Amino acid sequence: MITAKTNADIPRKTSKSSRGLRTKNALIGWSFIAIATIMICWFYFYPMVQALIMSFQSGTGTNLTFVGLENYKRLFQDPTFIAAVKNTVIFLIVQVPVMILLALVFSVLLNDKTLKFKGLFRTAIFLPAVTSLVAYSVIFKYLFGVDGILNIMLMKISIISEPIQWLTDPFWAKIAIIIAITWRWTGYNMIFYLSSLQNIDPSIYEAAKIDGATSVQQFFKITIPMLKPIILFTSITSTIGTLQLFDEVMNITGGGPGNSTITISQYIYNISFKYTPDFGYAATVSYAIVIMIVFFSIIQFKVAGDKK
Repeated sequence: MITAKTNADIPRKTSKSSRGLRTKNALIGWSFIAIATIMICWFYFYPMVQALIMSFQSGTGTNLTFVGLENYKRLFQDPTFIAAVKNTVIFLIVQVPVMILLALVFSVLLNDKTLKFKGLFRTAIFLPAVTSLVAYSVIFKYLFGVDGILNIMLMKISIISEPIQWLTDPFWAKIAIIIAITWRWTGYNMIFYLSSLQNIDPSIYEAAKIDGATSVQQFFKITIPMLKPIILFTSITSTIGTLQLFDEVMNITGGGPGNSTITISQYIYNISFKYTPDFGYAATVSYAIVIMIVFFSIIQFKVAGDKK
């Protein structure tokens, strides 16, 4: 006996087919990102968890035993770690604001439509960001040497009467590191500001000129507020990079003289490979960097007034 299909059967079949289609599309989508997701979990999150577990262990080489919070207590009693933190924070507080300000100024100057050879100047300022970290660090080591080009030039123009001990004096060694990393990363941050400036409506500046605003007033009242999200982004990324500073210090001063320029990352390297290996304590110091990054990032968000 043949029965006629009711109208209620049609929506039921349609809903089943739509659910099947959505499931199929979801499986196709997950198949595209599955490999990337697995790789990220395997190479990022798994090492992070393992490092956290290792931070509660101590021992020579791979012979590690669980010691609880002893490694974290040791941090506050370790004079080398305290010196590394002080040096890193000094580099952060001095270098990052100077670099951000220079990047802002350069981006505003190079965004001028009447400026000739803009492409050449942009390339020249950005070029240090693509150079090898080790190569440029070695070059700066020779530039800041007692008989280096910098001392020779300063003496020839009578700014100094005797060579500055850039690499052997604790104060000047810090200055040398700050100059090196500022030279390296200013152009990198400038590109972010320059691209953002090109998206600002020129009529805003034209209206400000009509109202009698000077270039300085336009910079502080228009440019900086409009670039606030990018300034926050570059400040946080620069903070992270400075807290992880390693190559420049390792190749220019070696952390000296007398640990006066040693950074947290270099101390981690020393604990792991230079001294008797203590990977548990090295992991603890690594998580100290994580805590500092979170701390300074929260401060920057608060200062920027970003409620999100």
